[in-house]
Amino acid sequence: MNSLDSAHEKISSGQRLNRDEILALYDDNDLLYLAESARRVKEAKSGKKVFYTVNRHINLTNVCKANCPLCAFQCTGGDKRAFTLELDDIKKDLSLVPSPQSLSEIHIVSSLHPDKDFSYYVDAVKLVKKILPHVGINAFTPVEVVNFSRISGKSFSEVLSTLIGAGVTSLAGGGAEILSDRVREIICPKKCSAAEWLEVMRTAHRLGLRTNASIMYGHIETIEERVDHLLKLRGLQDETGGFQAMMLFPFHPANTELGKRFNLRRVGSWEDLKMLALARLTLDNFAHFKAFWVMLTLPIAQLALSFGADDLDGTLGEEKIIHAAGAKSSAGITRDALKKIISETGYTPVERDSFYNEL
Repeated sequence: MNSLDSAHEKISSGQRLNRDEILALYDDNDLLYLAESARRVKEAKSGKKVFYTVNRHINLTNVCKANCPLCAFQCTGGDKRAFTLELDDIKKDLSLVPSPQSLSEIHIVSSLHPDKDFSYYVDAVKLVKKILPHVGINAFTPVEVVNFSRISGKSFSEVLSTLIGAGVTSLAGGGAEILSDRVREIICPKKCSAAEWLEVMRTAHRLGLRTNASIMYGHIETIEERVDHLLKLRGLQDETGGFQAMMLFPFHPANTELGKRFNLRRVGSWEDLKMLALARLTLDNFAHFKAFWVMLTLPIAQLALSFGADDLDGTLGEEKIIHAAGAKSSAGITRDALKKIISETGYTPVERDSFYNEL
């Protein structure tokens, strides 16, 4: 039996796919088959529910020492685009949030500032928790945690324990890009290694901190490296069970050095939907998959609900990192608009908190 036939048989009987079978499904390029299969898996896990949250993004700074070719958000301190939020700025921004009691999550990520020490980030979390004690704080990626470890001299466990004590309730899943050091050496050479990213997540799970996971595809990686990335996530989830949601990010090349160097174009919606469905079928131990509408655009995110996604993420309020790379979607959306988008697909919109408790 060839790998494609074997994959079809395993999908029909609910068995786990291996590497060759996943690659065969990718090469077969039968989008409607993948959609139907991924949709069945999604509905077996969460029925007709599609989740969303009322959240807000806080990007603390865009001043970064990593200078990654993949990033359009970063800049140096002397750049006219540079900003760094101090505590008073955060307090002012949160004071302008309409209906703060309706928020269920604050999402905090930024960059690797060359001068700010670990206490700056800890104090920022403490302030958010003080102002909005009822919200979950989904903050910082493993890349940032590795940086905190380096600048503070603390272990990953000590850094994460300090952040938990300050009010962090879950860890962001960004910075994974592709978990291949060959790729990372080109697209983000000063970020953490693939092994470090996984070890931070392993440590967070051991401490009881739930996390998200991600992949960024559509740049210089091979299809085999994409699949290996998914298999590394599946292996860690088998070990810890600590991942609560998966996010797939198509690379936005506009305004990036990487895009210019390799003459890259944004992959199409076919690739977005195929990767989502394939990830849902591969990551059989993940409960939730987000169609991150800022990355995908709202029309494709809505369509993604038939390709295995069961979550549209949230209202955001303000998002800067992806928009710096050329995203054309709006910076925020209302609760009612998200509910309408979900309802149009025949699914049931369900508001959630950071841990998929229904609100």
